[in-house]
Amino acid sequence: MATRPITDPFVLHACELLSCLGPVEAKRMFGGYGLSVEGMNVAIIADDTLYLKTNVETVAQWLAAGSRPFEYEARGKRLSVHYHTPPDDALESPNLMAPWARLALQAALAARGPKPPKRTPRPI
Repeated sequence: MATRPITDPFVLHACELLSCLGPVEAKRMFGGYGLSVEGMNVAIIADDTLYLKTNVETVAQWLAAGSRPFEYEARGKRLSVHYHTPPDDALESPNLMAPWARLALQAALAARGPKPPKRTPRPI
């Protein structure tokens, strides 16, 4: 099954903003989009809002810049995940987005973690 090309102008703009990380792939998910670079999720788009990946090491920088977390409701509870909005001015150009994009990539790399060691079969 062939995938349909992305035509949403905001999604295309977000991919351009994150292009400093390399080729950005956008995929439909949960009524929005997931944006990935080299197979790592670095951003999501929900309700026409861009959220970049964060983690406990970087979240303070995002909050200091006035970003908002991605929140959703499930089973009557308000939940949030490690994605935050970039500063408004970062949405204006790839150059202004670059430091935030790099923080998102840093969080994605940290989430990937080290690969588990290969197990060697035990002799019987």
